[in-house]
Amino acid sequence: MNAATEQPLLIDERDGVAWLTMNRPERLNALNRGLTDALRTYFQALEDRPDIRVVVLQGAGRAYCAGLDLKDRVGAAPADVQASFAGQKAIRDIMIAMRECPQPIVSIVQGSASGGGLGIALASDIRIATPEARFNAAFIKIGVSGCDMGSSYFLPRMVGASVASEMLLTGRFLDAQRAYALGLVSKVDALPALQAEAQALVEQMLNATPLALRLTKDCLNQNIDAQGLRAAIAMEDRNQVLCTRGGDFGEGIRAFLEKRKPVYGQTSN
Repeated sequence: MNAATEQPLLIDERDGVAWLTMNRPERLNALNRGLTDALRTYFQALEDRPDIRVVVLQGAGRAYCAGLDLKDRVGAAPADVQASFAGQKAIRDIMIAMRECPQPIVSIVQGSASGGGLGIALASDIRIATPEARFNAAFIKIGVSGCDMGSSYFLPRMVGASVASEMLLTGRFLDAQRAYALGLVSKVDALPALQAEAQALVEQMLNATPLALRLTKDCLNQNIDAQGLRAAIAMEDRNQVLCTRGGDFGEGIRAFLEKRKPVYGQTSN
């Protein structure tokens, strides 16, 4: 076994972008302790990584992530309540860290995004999918509640209450075309085309100032639960004023007017 196959999460950081690959293709990138810990640790550390501005996440092989790896659970004695909560927290903290990190996350979903894999896809900011991609909340099929890993929060907001209930109450799969029609994913295409699309999205995001990119994700996070229009606009007003006071604001305007790629970091934010 080579070093790459021994690493549950492959990390390629270059030019301000982290290209992450869940790397358990023989298990459809199912979440074992190694992959769970690697994902959680990486996303939790991004708050203090201003050098990383965008993240692209995908799975090795023919699946995105098949959810919790149940192979090691067969025949195991039930954990006590305290241990069960610890195990639950270890996985759900991935989704919390993904939403709380300031970097936008683009997920390339190929094959299955099930259970915890669905949660990871939903916690991303942008999802693009291959034609064979499919999504399901598998939890209810294995004896636990259908609401898990943020699914009861994300799904009603993304696909509406009826489809969310259908998925969570039955564990049914949502195929790529229906996911696109519902707005759960923003593009469906072959994997090479999606990888090119991810690169294009990254390049366009990098045209924003580092501060503006971070505050845009923050504003979207806050305003999905805003108490009303005035609360949402108050957050937008605050962010716009902060961005105009940032050191990169002038460079952003000059680059736009000169029709060139901006060069940020000449002055601090």
